[in-house]
Amino acid sequence: MWDERVPLHVASPFYDLAGFRTRRDDLRDFETAEVGDVTGKTLLHLQCHIGTDTLSWAHRGAARVVGLDFSAPAVTAARALAADLGYGPERAAFVTGDVYDAAQTVPEPSYDIVYTGLGALCWLPDIRRWAETAASLVAPGGFLYLAEFHPITESLDDETGTRIVRDYFTRDAQVWNEPGTYADLDAATVHNRSVEWQHTLGDVVSALAATGLRVEFLHEHDVSLFPRFANFEVRDGYHRFPAGHPRIPLIYSLKAGKS
Repeated sequence: MWDERVPLHVASPFYDLAGFRTRRDDLRDFETAEVGDVTGKTLLHLQCHIGTDTLSWAHRGAARVVGLDFSAPAVTAARALAADLGYGPERAAFVTGDVYDAAQTVPEPSYDIVYTGLGALCWLPDIRRWAETAASLVAPGGFLYLAEFHPITESLDDETGTRIVRDYFTRDAQVWNEPGTYADLDAATVHNRSVEWQHTLGDVVSALAATGLRVEFLHEHDVSLFPRFANFEVRDGYHRFPAGHPRIPLIYSLKAGKS
């Protein structure tokens, strides 16, 4: 499924790679504020897809970025984009591999920052194994930074986000068979089966804490990157509930350091 969607994403206005080659930065303002200055640091991006967020960190001064994704076409696209921006593999490297095997796949044993961006964890059945793998790649004195869509949104109705209609604590695999892609809902696609898992906020934080990382903060944000609910409006570059609508967390972010 992901291999088929890579060329659709590369060509889509959603990712706007032509614009990215000029602006060179697709990170969200809360991410850059919370991660802080990355100048001279090494950064590993797990589940990097086509590399726009990974390369944004390079543009912000990271000495070396490495992106890992399980889709070979996505890695090929990321490498091509890096080359277009003038980054050689010594500055921006991309490797193909399963995230659970990252410690055996990425080129260095550890990184100053291990980063995971939005929309990644739902594809993983075992959040504890993910946490152990990610934590093992954080260098002493470094940290893991995660930004992810808030799991509470998956329990609410899709129209107004005001009614609980699904089980927040479900652990069952959710199998979908839907054409198109979030970057082009009307795209004609053949490989449409996907499997997702829901991880509660408590599960994610507890899994990271169990690795020995020290959770420094957990923040919740009332903005989204896409129209999760039908009544959303776009303001200040984000999708939000209308003014006066009761707010809920739509994204969460956390930072966990290693001594």
